[in-house]
Amino acid sequence: MKTNNSLVAYALLRVAMGVNMLGHGLARIPKLDAFSDNMVTNFQKSWLPSLSIKIFGLALPFAEFLIGLLLITGLFTYRTSVAGAILIILLLFGSSTIENWEAMGIQMIYALFFYQLITKINNNSYAADHLFKNKIRENESNRI
Repeated sequence: MKTNNSLVAYALLRVAMGVNMLGHGLARIPKLDAFSDNMVTNFQKSWLPSLSIKIFGLALPFAEFLIGLLLITGLFTYRTSVAGAILIILLLFGSSTIENWEAMGIQMIYALFFYQLITKINNNSYAADHLFKNKIRENESNRI
């Protein structure tokens, strides 16, 4: 495998986004009830039902943690990046219901990072995905 700047840059971007998402989850999981209650409070002026906000607030840190962990390891990178992008879309939707334009601006930056991870997936050489692809190819070759 030839090392080049695009492969290194992709790995660094993937890991950086993973650390970001993992950090969000790690910071919120220990104070899960307070975090979800705070979300319910922040979304009181929204037309979204409080119960749905509470459930989303309880699930969000675990989703962030899992997405972060998978991005750091480079396991299921494409699917994880799509899941991350969908999560950002949900956050954008929620932020729009309370007219939190500042948060939406930051969330759009996240969307752009996920766009890069998805569209440049062929640069995902330094990842667990790449190791597993080689292992699968070896097993298939041994069967022939």
